[in-house]
Amino acid sequence: MSTTSNNGRRESSNQNERNVLHDQINRLSTVIKQECKPFNALVEEVGEVIVGQEKLIHRMLIGLLANGHLLIEGVPGLAKTTAVACLAQGINTGFQRLQFTPDLLPADLIGTMVYRPQTQEFIVQKGPIFSNLILADEINRAPAKVQSALLEAMQERQVTIGGETFPLDNPFLVMATQNPIEQEGTYPLPEAQMDRFLLKVVVDYPNRDQEKMILDRMSKTHQSHSVETVMQPEDIQRARKLVDKIYVDNKVKDYIVDLVMATREPDSYGVPVADWIEYGVSPRATIGLTLAAKANAFLHGRGFVIPQDVKDMALDVLRHRLAITYEAEAEDKTSDDVVKSIIDQIRVP
Repeated sequence: MSTTSNNGRRESSNQNERNVLHDQINRLSTVIKQECKPFNALVEEVGEVIVGQEKLIHRMLIGLLANGHLLIEGVPGLAKTTAVACLAQGINTGFQRLQFTPDLLPADLIGTMVYRPQTQEFIVQKGPIFSNLILADEINRAPAKVQSALLEAMQERQVTIGGETFPLDNPFLVMATQNPIEQEGTYPLPEAQMDRFLLKVVVDYPNRDQEKMILDRMSKTHQSHSVETVMQPEDIQRARKLVDKIYVDNKVKDYIVDLVMATREPDSYGVPVADWIEYGVSPRATIGLTLAAKANAFLHGRGFVIPQDVKDMALDVLRHRLAITYEAEAEDKTSDDVVKSIIDQIRVP
């Protein structure tokens, strides 16, 4: 009798906890639906200029919400640079475009010490990295020492000039572009820096209907890329606090961990890709995938993460963190093929 009574009390207590959690999630969802309106307005504004790059625009918002950097890869002419510039116009915040070239120096990026004869002292001349949204155009054209300087800024949110450390502005987001075709005169990004990017977004060609829309909208001698400001930095800060509160169920957490672990131990998960993987993804991928999934839930007006959020973001979070073997390259397999195989094989909760 006592055992039955205890079981009944536990069940009642568990049910009460579930009800409280359910109410908290519903209240959070109500707030999120209101707070995501500026982001929806931003999508509409950028969409007035950019045709056929809905995925890129969405991923840029994911980067803003998850406080992570983006690597954008695509052939020239797909409006990568324009999309980033339009995003910056839609937010009342600082924006700097940096054209990376082989002769670029770290001082051109972060700044340097300048001697003033009038006062006979050195002063700090800050570089263009001291802004909110940074477009690093053709990042793989910069030499290693410049990439290293950018690495500290991306990871530590600070830079060192003349032995003194300066914090960067908040929000701070680097969106770097690279051309996958032309490799002459380029410096491939090291794995350590690739891992610092939350997402690697591969931009594809528009379809036929989108191509015609581009023709109608852009075939003019003068282009006026006018995007109205619809968001303030405070909106981003408030949204990030809500993203942190979004609920992730244990089953979804297990799904995220399984996806990550399957890149390291594919045989244990029944995924036949072990011969294609040189080494799996780092724990940053686990953190990044969770944050990206929560940001995706926010943009859909939800206070909780569903497995589809994880599935939607997995390829962009994992593709650049996975190293493939020579055997995979010989068989014309890419990291995308490996990640897609893992996503297909891992059971969705």
